[in-house]
Amino acid sequence: MLAEMTLVNNRLNVSSKLRAAVLRAFGAKIGPGCLLHHPIRVKFPWNLEVGENCWLGDEVWIYNQDQVRIGSNVCISQRVFVTTGSHALESTMDLKTKPILIEDGAWVSSMCVVQMGVVIGRNAVVTPNSVVHKSLAPNGIYGGNPCVLIKPRHIVPL
Repeated sequence: MLAEMTLVNNRLNVSSKLRAAVLRAFGAKIGPGCLLHHPIRVKFPWNLEVGENCWLGDEVWIYNQDQVRIGSNVCISQRVFVTTGSHALESTMDLKTKPILIEDGAWVSSMCVVQMGVVIGRNAVVTPNSVVHKSLAPNGIYGGNPCVLIKPRHIVPL
């Protein structure tokens, strides 16, 4: 908690490389070329895997009681909240968790919530302020609460 507070979730630490190194020291797997803007929060670094060339924006909060896997070339924009846990609402209120997978090329735009058990498909885009309750297929543009398909995303090769 002290390392997170002073080195990861600290606006005075402007070094993305230092932030990644600290998370790696606590068990996170973070690929090369990633930019981790400040401040970010990662509850359990050992449950985090990030591919290559990813961008995690200001105030991203990954509350990962279970595994969070983020593919390569993914953008997680400002103030996104990713949570792998919830509670058994119909009964005991016990904690329940499910992993989250955000596939290669996806973009989760600002102030979205990604909930437990979700897969965000390859090259999918989630528009601002959306709440992702269910998995999203690849190559779509999604938005709203609950998040629904707005239209297909057609990727133009470079």
